[in-house]
Amino acid sequence: MQLPVQSQSTMYAEAWEADAGPADLVEIARTADRSGFDYVASCDHVAIPRRLAAAMSTVWYDPVATLGFLAGVTERVRLLSHVAVVGLRHPLLTAKQYATLDHLSGGRLILGVGAGHVQEEFEVLGVDFERRGAVLDECVDALRAALGPDEFPTHHGKLYDFEGLGQQPRPAQERVPVWVGGSSPAAVRRAAVRGDGWLPQGDPRDRLPEQIARVRRLREEAGVSDPLTVGAITEPLYVGEPGWSVGRRTLTGAPEALAESLRAYRAMGVHQIQVRFRSRSRSELTDQMAAFGAEVAPLF
Repeated sequence: MQLPVQSQSTMYAEAWEADAGPADLVEIARTADRSGFDYVASCDHVAIPRRLAAAMSTVWYDPVATLGFLAGVTERVRLLSHVAVVGLRHPLLTAKQYATLDHLSGGRLILGVGAGHVQEEFEVLGVDFERRGAVLDECVDALRAALGPDEFPTHHGKLYDFEGLGQQPRPAQERVPVWVGGSSPAAVRRAAVRGDGWLPQGDPRDRLPEQIARVRRLREEAGVSDPLTVGAITEPLYVGEPGWSVGRRTLTGAPEALAESLRAYRAMGVHQIQVRFRSRSRSELTDQMAAFGAEVAPLF
């Protein structure tokens, strides 16, 4: 699941998150750890322009700091950047941050990457917004090298060129998974050709099968034989009968009914689902997470 509190866009943040903070994040991450969730995720924005602040808010925690903080209070849940806009930073800087996170967490990092969409962020950092796709493509290649086993990684590209520069500590994982986020044609192609996983963004159920077929076709055409982890973001969920207005798109009901609905994703070829629960407080959220882990997930 994507963590609440750390990003507070008006598209999905609950009212209680405005007054929440580190203690709430700790309890939510620990609940995910205890309840069998595969990962917790954190977003990435450097600065939000005033024109977008009313919709996006300016609350966007740094993902490396947030995931590193939560690594220290959890034991097994994985830590996903969903997604890191890696094109805003030099790959060696990104590699230093995330390799350290993987090392300190005992190999729990999943590096989710995306192209980004806020032009002003790129401009203020001196990065070409119009070329962000090409920049991300090379960043992924450079990060493959920089997060690999070699203390002195090598990459010679059009934008980045390095060798003979050592970085320790190395990641605890032999290969850090790189999941590509986004549902545009360019993002789907990038996931197919360069990713270990694909994180679709906003694809409804009826569109996913076609997108998944395209990812697989592009991957086969590129001659990539490694397995690809296909993800999906589900509708909002509420385990049981809410007794309050949770919105018409929210899936509610008994564990068996929720599991039956969510199993449809597996039939499409999805390997992991990212869930979000409607809630009016942190305690209601953690109760929902615990109920899902104990009563719904075992039915998959």
